[in-house]
Amino acid sequence: MSLMTVKDLTIGYDQTALVKNLNFCVGEGNYLCIVGENGTGKSTLMKTLLGLIKPISGDIIRGDGLKVNEIGYLPQQTDVQRDFPASVTEVVMSGFAGGAKLRPFYSRAERERARENMERMGIAELRRRCYRELSGGQQQRVLLARALCATSRLLLLDEPVSGLDPKVTEDMYKLIADLNHEGTAIIMISHDVNEALNYATHVLHMGHSVFYGTKAEYMKEENGFMAKGGVINA
Repeated sequence: MSLMTVKDLTIGYDQTALVKNLNFCVGEGNYLCIVGENGTGKSTLMKTLLGLIKPISGDIIRGDGLKVNEIGYLPQQTDVQRDFPASVTEVVMSGFAGGAKLRPFYSRAERERARENMERMGIAELRRRCYRELSGGQQQRVLLARALCATSRLLLLDEPVSGLDPKVTEDMYKLIADLNHEGTAIIMISHDVNEALNYATHVLHMGHSVFYGTKAEYMKEENGFMAKGGVINA
C-alpha cells in the first residue's frame, strides 16, 4: 500500500519553480534514493514532502492513515545544531514533540520507546552524555533514534552520512538498511549514487530532466542517463 503519492508536483520558492511535474510514490517497505547534482531541488522536495514548504502546484497524498507528524525526519546538520547543549536522552525524546499537543511531560510509554530506540541505534550507554560532545557518527545515530520516536513507518533522511568517515558511513548505511528490512519505508537524499544503489528499491534522479523507477530500471538506463549528464526523456 502506498504511504505517499506525489502527483504533478511543482516545487520551488516564491513561485519560482525548481522542478516541475514530479510523479512518484513510496510504498510500505520501499527504499527510495533521491540523487542528482547540487541545486536540483532535492532538499526542497524533502521539505515540501514534510509540509515545511508549500508546493507551487500538484498534490502530495498520504495513504494508509499516515499523518504529516508521523513522518520521521533526519535533516542535514548545521554547525549550530551540532553544538546543541542537551543530553542524548533529551534530543531523542524531542522526537515526540510533534504529537505531544503541548503536554509538559512525556508518558511512560514514550520514555520506554525512546529507550528502545536508543538501544536499537547502539547509543544507550550515551544517554546521559551531552549531544555536542559526541562524534559525528554518534550524533547521527542520536538523530535517527529521534526520528524513530516520531514514527517507524516512514523516514526522510537528508544526506545522513554527510561528513562522516568511510567506516562510520558504511555502518550508517547498514543501520538504515536494517530499519528498512524491518518494514520502515525510507526516502533518502544521497550524493553517493553507487553506495545508495546497494540498498535502494527505487531511484528518483533529479537533474535537467527527471527519472523515477525501480533500481533495476535505473541500472538499465544508467549508462546513457549518466553519460548525458542526468538527462533522460521523461
